[in-house]
Amino acid sequence: MYLTMNRFKVRTGQEDAFETVWKSRDSHLQSVPGFVGFHLMKGPEGEGYRLYASHTLWRSAADFQAWTRSEAFRAAHKGAGGHSDLYLGPPELEVFEAVQTITA
Repeated sequence: MYLTMNRFKVRTGQEDAFETVWKSRDSHLQSVPGFVGFHLMKGPEGEGYRLYASHTLWRSAADFQAWTRSEAFRAAHKGAGGHSDLYLGPPELEVFEAVQTITA
């Protein structure tokens, strides 16, 4: 498994607008080979912001990298820069590869 995570510092008072943008967009993920799942997580408040993280799970790093070069990726991110007023800086991308898996 391969996990990609973007961390967002959303300006205080802009949380509802941020969530609306994410909930109303078409991610195009469900049709992408290797896609496993997605979560948008709301975290703690900081000074002047609320922390959010988007987690996307992939079968492999190669599947994620293929998605970043796809038409689905371009369609999902079309107009993403138009909401920069919601953030304190750009998102921070982090990626992780599974070294152990335990299931229920």
